[in-house]
Amino acid sequence: MITVARFTFNPFQENTYVLYDETKECIIFDPGCHNDHERNILDLFIEKKELKPVQLINTHCHIDHILGNQHVSEKYGLPLTIHKGEIPVLEAVPMYAKSMGLEVEHFPATAFLEEGDIVKFGQAELKVLFTPGHSPASISFYCEEDKLLIAGDVLFEGSIGRTDLPGGDFQTLYNTIHEKFFPLGDDVEVFPGHGPSTKIGIERIGNPFVGENSQYTS
Repeated sequence: MITVARFTFNPFQENTYVLYDETKECIIFDPGCHNDHERNILDLFIEKKELKPVQLINTHCHIDHILGNQHVSEKYGLPLTIHKGEIPVLEAVPMYAKSMGLEVEHFPATAFLEEGDIVKFGQAELKVLFTPGHSPASISFYCEEDKLLIAGDVLFEGSIGRTDLPGGDFQTLYNTIHEKFFPLGDDVEVFPGHGPSTKIGIERIGNPFVGENSQYTS
């Protein structure tokens, strides 16, 4: 059974996730830790739980989700894994960061995932879903056995990812949620890139942007 640990980091209040099972192997998703204090929080948790990180994955490559990539990669000897379609987003981060008064060095990805791939750690498996709309090539991770979904910034509690950033598109995001997320089942727990977790069923019915009573249609 997968355990999900969430850490909220950086000024953007981004959710970093560590997923692990009884074997102690773990995956680190979207490390947003941007200073020594936040990096120590993540490292101490991994040390205390005696976890063995085996993969470093970005659901997408907006600045708030990648700030800890280099630290995690170097500390645990892991390549950065993304979807190839996110390479331009990742490469744009240093210039975008400067406009916000931040200094972020480019740290490249060297491993890649596509829809339908299976990510394994310990005794657990996650299926890769291609879920664009918030970013051009965001990917999400679904565990059928444990009914959980690592969703990046696609779907939030009562909201959806913004679509006014480069590569974003509302209709694409709407279709992604209806075609990729809602069919997974109402009891699937969604772990988003910001805010608390939610359930597919809650958002399918009541989400003001994509739910049954939404003013928006496909």
